[in-house]
Amino acid sequence: MDPKFWLDRWRQNQIGFHQAQYNARLVRHWPALKLPASARVFVPLCGKSLDMRWLRQQGHSVVGIELAHVAIEAFFADAEEPYELEAVGANLQLYSGDDIRIFCGDVFELTARELAGVSAVFDRGALVALPPDLRRRFVDHLLRILPVNTEILLLTLEYDQNLVAGPPHAVHPDEVHALYAERCRIERLETQTTDQVPPHFLAQGVKLVGESAYRIRKEG
Repeated sequence: MDPKFWLDRWRQNQIGFHQAQYNARLVRHWPALKLPASARVFVPLCGKSLDMRWLRQQGHSVVGIELAHVAIEAFFADAEEPYELEAVGANLQLYSGDDIRIFCGDVFELTARELAGVSAVFDRGALVALPPDLRRRFVDHLLRILPVNTEILLLTLEYDQNLVAGPPHAVHPDEVHALYAERCRIERLETQTTDQVPPHFLAQGVKLVGESAYRIRKEG
C-alpha cells in the first residue's frame, strides 16, 4: 500500500469509495454479531465513513484509524462535532470526539493498547483496499492486537481481478478462509450480485461484482 496514493486521493477529493449513506450490509448484518450496546467497535481504514455514526447510534463507542488527516477532520466537520487532538507515541495522533476516537497514522503502528476493550470490528473498506501482499500482513497484525473473542463483520467484493486492477480489490472466499481460518471461526452471512460498480470497472468490462458478508470470531 502506497500511503501517497491514498493521501493524494483525499487531497484531490477523489473519494468515490466514500458512501453518502449508511452501508446497507452493515445495517442488515450487524445484529447477527449479537453485541451489547456498550460494545466498543474498531473501524480500520475508516476515512470519514458515515458508518461510524450509525454504530454510535446503536450505543457503541467507536475507534477508527485513518491515514489522512483531511479525512478525519472532514468527518468531524461534517457532523459539526468538536474534537481534541493529541499525540500518541511517535507515529500516531488521536482525534477524540463524543464516543468516537480516530487515530491518524499507519494501521501497522497500532498496538493492543490502542484497541484495549474492543469487542467488534467493522471492515467494509480495509481488506479490499489492500493489495494481496499486504492483506495477509494486515490480517495477521489485526489478529495479534485484537482481544480474544472479538467479532468481525467483514464485507468483500468478488470479481475477475485479471480484468481490472483494484482498489477495491477482489477478495474471494478461499482467500478469506486462508487469512482467517487458523485463528478464527468464519460464517458467510450473504453473497449477492450487484451492478453498482465503480466507473473504471465498467470501462474494463466488469459490469457485475459479487458482494459477500462474513461473521468472523477471533478464537485464539
